[in-house]
Amino acid sequence: MNYTSLEECLLDLEKNHHLIRIREEVDPYLEMAAIHLRVFESKGPALLFEKVKGSRFRATSNIFGTIERSKFIFRNNFQLVQELIKLKDNPIQALKHPLDNFTTGLAALKAFPLKNPLSKPVLYEEIHISDLPLIQHWPMDGGAFVTLPQVYTEDIDQPGIMKSNLGMYRIQLTGNEYELNKEIGLHYQLHRGIGVHQTKANAKGLPLKVSCFVGGPPAHAVAAVMPLPEGISEMTFAGVLGGRRFRYTYKDGFCISTDADFVITGEVYPGDNKPEGPFGDHLGYYSLKHSFPLMRVHKVYAKKNAIWPFTVVGRPPQEDTSFGELIHELTGAAIPQEIPGLQEVHAVDAAGVHPLLLAIGSERYTPYTPVKQPAELLTMANHILGTGQLSLAKFLFITADDSKQLKTNNVKEFMVYLLERIDLTRDIHFYTNTTIDTLDYSGTGLNSGSKVVFAACGDVKRKLCNEVPQVLKELDVFKNAHMAMPGVIALQTHAFLSYEKAHVEMRLLNEKLQGRVSELEGVMLIVICDDAGFTTQTLRNYLWVTYTRCNPSHDIYGIGAFTDNKHWGCRGPLVIDARIKPHHAPPVEKDPTVEKKIDRLFEKGGSLYNMLK
Repeated sequence: MNYTSLEECLLDLEKNHHLIRIREEVDPYLEMAAIHLRVFESKGPALLFEKVKGSRFRATSNIFGTIERSKFIFRNNFQLVQELIKLKDNPIQALKHPLDNFTTGLAALKAFPLKNPLSKPVLYEEIHISDLPLIQHWPMDGGAFVTLPQVYTEDIDQPGIMKSNLGMYRIQLTGNEYELNKEIGLHYQLHRGIGVHQTKANAKGLPLKVSCFVGGPPAHAVAAVMPLPEGISEMTFAGVLGGRRFRYTYKDGFCISTDADFVITGEVYPGDNKPEGPFGDHLGYYSLKHSFPLMRVHKVYAKKNAIWPFTVVGRPPQEDTSFGELIHELTGAAIPQEIPGLQEVHAVDAAGVHPLLLAIGSERYTPYTPVKQPAELLTMANHILGTGQLSLAKFLFITADDSKQLKTNNVKEFMVYLLERIDLTRDIHFYTNTTIDTLDYSGTGLNSGSKVVFAACGDVKRKLCNEVPQVLKELDVFKNAHMAMPGVIALQTHAFLSYEKAHVEMRLLNEKLQGRVSELEGVMLIVICDDAGFTTQTLRNYLWVTYTRCNPSHDIYGIGAFTDNKHWGCRGPLVIDARIKPHHAPPVEKDPTVEKKIDRLFEKGGSLYNMLK
């Protein structure tokens, strides 16, 4: 179906057994989020909360909870969008085969936004921020947040919808120093189009007009997270994916999505910031309180019987994981085709997406040399780290595979393949004092940290161990050795106190092991952690602990480490200190009291009882 509204989508989901109504009153303070998390973890349906405490509006979540449900929602246009993306990569194909591409041409007509439609349902009434479902997701959150916003801004030098930006940047509605109904917080990170717009407005000393759309046809939310090339309007993509032109108008100088369920309009003035956060984020930790732009609320609009959509992020996988899967299926080979030689790239969700990136490229520069070593792979690595949000990657593992059998989404197999081939004296490349993801607190400050590239190819150099060597069982300070995966071992030690103390500890470990490297055959990586049992319990735990809690320049060591003309390497195993540091953000944790409180919905007679049977 080509949905005209969010409610039309929800009714279709319900008709096809993809949605459950929760008729009991629920509390937006922690309770709604806890229900969502439990249903998501059970791979359950979308939810429609019919009675939200303190608000007259209904709310919905878990719409995109599975890739199957997302593809069902966009079943009419999914393949067409894929074909249009392919045509973008090879537009001459459309000219060579005009009849074959006639359908995609018609679909592209939906890309043109429609201004001033006859019907403008979102302008049905003006409301206040306090009328909304004010959902707090995690116990330490700074207040209520919008978690599925579509934040719209225009280029002050080139106004109009075709040069606009639509992004999903979280909005804080209450808490901290915000004056209720008059001020809200606008949090956006690096490599976001809104930053360009605010910079231009600031340079002219003018406020940036911002419209926050919430709800509307589900294609609008997907468009807000779609990594489109600069200069391509997200509204055009929303029209094609939804099979319906994006409808909009202007009121008081602000752009209004007329099919949205809610629209919040306001202005951001130069230098006008207030503390925003904390917020339990998609890395599984709280992003802490920092100064971010303040949006002064102009007006808030709602359609008749509007529905408030929300999601909950936390330690992955969560609903935003399905967003990533949907984008990957839609775009297919779009990113690899932008980078010559790149075959695959995969942001590892279990590690929080940006901290860990896996890539497969080609190695064609010197086919005449008898020994294969990274050359073209390093060119690709630099290209990857300079491309859009891929540039936020902290760890990049890249290899080449002539057999075409290796896949980046098989993380364990990929890691084994690379570790079997890597030369730790040559194949590690650091980028220091650079930018990292705003939400990553492993670095030296907000947006500040380091990156590392592991580039390896060629023939197998070693067989990885599958058992903990005896020498690692005999250590005193470092204990409880566990296998995380072939060639990777976790060691537990006491809590991290300071980098001065850590350097002493790592020197001690090096002294114990560098004379016994021959006894560490097949060990390529030692992870120092707070709890080796937890870290190695699952691959997901290993990826989360190791790659979210490490700043490469500060936390990577090596047995027999050396520096040669500013190149760092090691002759024994690599060592990563993945302990929690004092400057790290705390991990998100569920509230046991709230968990017990929501049991009523899953017990006999509750709205969700049959879901878990």
